[in-house]
Amino acid sequence: MLRIVVPSNSNSNINFSTFEQYELPAPLDGADAEINNDLILKFEDEEEAITYADQLENLAAGLKDKSTPQYFAIGDIIMAIRNDEFIQSYSR
Repeated sequence: MLRIVVPSNSNSNINFSTFEQYELPAPLDGADAEINNDLILKFEDEEEAITYADQLENLAAGLKDKSTPQYFAIGDIIMAIRNDEFIQSYSR
């Protein structure tokens, strides 16, 4: 299982609570909160995480208003996935 932490001190200040509030789609294996409310995304493997990031990119592209907190939160989630060391090693 692959766990990717999206820190709450990101540009959008996304955390588990706001992830749920924005009703963003969760990965197939779900999402959890750290003790400090950081968002943890759970994936079966790197390929599943990359597919999820691609789906979020499509979701962001479909949003009419690119200045919403949801749009910035999606961007921070995508960046956390793309910058994960396991994802980067897998993508090489």
